[in-house]
Amino acid sequence: MNKISIYIFFLIAICTNTNVSIAQDAPAPTMQNVTGNVYDEASRTPLSGVVILQLNTGVTLNGGVTDSAGHFKIAVPIGRQTFKLTYMGYESRVINDVIVTAGKEVNLNIAMQEALHKLNEVTVVYNKAKDKTRTNNDMAQVSARSFNVEETKKYAGALGDPSRMAANFAGVASGNDATNDIVVRGNSPSGMLWQLGGLNIPNPNHYGSLGSTGGPVSMINNNNIDKSDFITSAFPAQYGNAVAGVFDIKLRDGNKDKKEFMAQVGFNGFELGAEGPLGKKKNTSYLINYRYSTLGLFQTLGINFGTGSATPFYQDLNYKITTQVSKTAKVSLFGIAGLSSIDFLGKDVDSTKTELYGGDPYANQMSRYATTITGLSYEQRLSSKTFTRLTLGYSSTYEKYNEDSLSYIGNSVTPTYYHKFTTGKMSAIWMIAHKLSAKDNVEAGITYDHTNFFLNDKQLHPGSPDEVYVDNKGNYGLAQAYAQWKHRFTNNFAAVGGMHFQYLTISNSIAAEPRLSFRYAFNSKQALSASYGLHHQAQNLYTYYAQTETATGITYTNKDLGFTRSNHFVLTYDWNITQNLRLKAETYYQALANIPVERTSSAYSEVNSGANFNNSFADSLANKGTGRNYGAEITLERFFNKGYYFLFTTSLFQSYYKGSDGVERNTAFNTNYVFNALAGKEFKLGTKGSVLALNLKLTTVGGRYLTPIDLDQSRIEGKAVYKVEQAFSEKQSPYLRADVKIAYRKEYKKSTLEVALDMQNITNNQNVFTKGYDAKAGKIVTVYQQSFFPIPMIRYTF
Repeated sequence: MNKISIYIFFLIAICTNTNVSIAQDAPAPTMQNVTGNVYDEASRTPLSGVVILQLNTGVTLNGGVTDSAGHFKIAVPIGRQTFKLTYMGYESRVINDVIVTAGKEVNLNIAMQEALHKLNEVTVVYNKAKDKTRTNNDMAQVSARSFNVEETKKYAGALGDPSRMAANFAGVASGNDATNDIVVRGNSPSGMLWQLGGLNIPNPNHYGSLGSTGGPVSMINNNNIDKSDFITSAFPAQYGNAVAGVFDIKLRDGNKDKKEFMAQVGFNGFELGAEGPLGKKKNTSYLINYRYSTLGLFQTLGINFGTGSATPFYQDLNYKITTQVSKTAKVSLFGIAGLSSIDFLGKDVDSTKTELYGGDPYANQMSRYATTITGLSYEQRLSSKTFTRLTLGYSSTYEKYNEDSLSYIGNSVTPTYYHKFTTGKMSAIWMIAHKLSAKDNVEAGITYDHTNFFLNDKQLHPGSPDEVYVDNKGNYGLAQAYAQWKHRFTNNFAAVGGMHFQYLTISNSIAAEPRLSFRYAFNSKQALSASYGLHHQAQNLYTYYAQTETATGITYTNKDLGFTRSNHFVLTYDWNITQNLRLKAETYYQALANIPVERTSSAYSEVNSGANFNNSFADSLANKGTGRNYGAEITLERFFNKGYYFLFTTSLFQSYYKGSDGVERNTAFNTNYVFNALAGKEFKLGTKGSVLALNLKLTTVGGRYLTPIDLDQSRIEGKAVYKVEQAFSEKQSPYLRADVKIAYRKEYKKSTLEVALDMQNITNNQNVFTKGYDAKAGKIVTVYQQSFFPIPMIRYTF
């Protein structure tokens, strides 16, 4: 029996066995609680007296009203539900596709927008399409989308990972199975900004190196996230120090009314989760989730996930504790902690295979990582129109890598490479928002991040002096401030303007960035938006402290580097064809300048950082490089209704840069096109709430551009030598991958069982990752990406 048959049998066996050991079969409940909070979008003030109705094909079934704190609780049948919210003087909201299960209560946080004209009942229609594109940040009018935990679970191939889920959106290029880096519109993944609860955070992934934004496995547990925002261009003034995009993650509060538990096994690990109230007054809730890697188990079962005989080990903890200290004030403590390690030992590497993370048969490679993120947030409503929040945070990273070379003959071991990077960052963020009127709201804030660091990176030469690339410790600060204003001329026409400022102490760099966007709705179905933004980003910390050996000693030739600059221009057309079908078309142009390049004539540019696993050793850089990205994107999405959904996204783009030699070349991320097709169908089984779901995904991405290897010179030097004058000129074959996910959900009396089988690259297509040089064989070898990879998942909530 082959692997596919084994795992399909595994899934069918669980789905058909209703008398599972963890829960006795019983009639599914007819009702479950849905709770939530409703607040004014601009001032964050709770809205009392909002009517919440549960609908079924337009017929009202159940309902409730928010209390003085804006809180509501209603009991509704299990299954997918629709809710309508109405409030005098405010625009109505309709929230579709809410999954209600027996094992867990649903909590919704809903913002409502005040109408400009006071009527007894405002009849502006908010259908599913508008709700999906309506972000937490009401200042984001273009290139922005919200997402929630259900989307990270639903899509085939997403593996519960927010980054892999976002790869399905227009403007995001996947095509790299090695990491979950986010490549937005041809930009380096290092151009992304990650935020958690308002904190600017380090790489939130296991095995993520300094200055990168990705890794194979996310430390952010999708079971804990709340509705969050993903923005790909011209983002509002509150976001800074990024030129590509923003991932603004929110963690949800725990259930403050009753205790709930979750157990899960899947690709991301063995997981245990708990949430519930603390204390008798139920004004404090907790949410905690711990997981430990399962990949060792997968290897035992004979599943190859591309690391050969090496076993990745990782574990992480996500948590949030929230206390309502008064009717107008709330305190939250939240955080993430993760550990990961992997050893590639040359003696265990199969030299006949070239795997994605397969290791080097002539080396021992050992990596250790640790990351912590902690935040303490205090929110206060100063009045019915004014809201403020102060967040204090601390984050740390640890990365250590050792490499020993192994001789081709015998077992002699020689230490050859070592690096150790540590950072510790203290952060303070304060913001205030004020609603001037139904037409105007303003927001301002300041952020300061103070970072201590230790960097040591060197090539070891036993018996001779080491070749040191960086060896420094110290601290630096990054200060940011912003102010932004939203004005609604009419219900159909709105403008957002703002300024962002930032200052970096390393190089005393200063930037002032104007942001401006307009949105005009022709009617309830069609809208046109335009936006401009100037953005700056500091360089990788490693780049600043790369050292240069001179006759008079060590100098830091990169330390005076300024910010990379980016001008974004975006035009967007939205058409809500029906209540559940939406078309979005977007075109953009991005002009990059002040990119670090070498002072001598070369093809090198920092715009390509993040294209591989290694840090750049380049020194003597200057802000003289340029780049440009432009393209068009189309999204056609049918939101889940009547048992099915689909999502088609197409991105056509070009991404070019110029090094100090003045020659325009493709960037490492210029794949030219991305096409995603996703679809899913649910089938109800019987009358007890059981559901069988089939989800499909097809992705094709233009082939990557690689730098050719000079085979003759490589044979002479015994290592890969690249034709750097032909940088990124060798086009690879297109990336093509098909994923299939089969899922089953069964409802018990007070619990829910979910099982799934996510079959990635089901056709076992060989996608090129990179090319290298085999010194022993004296030939160029091709490294391929992930082969067929079946991933089972079991989740039980109670």
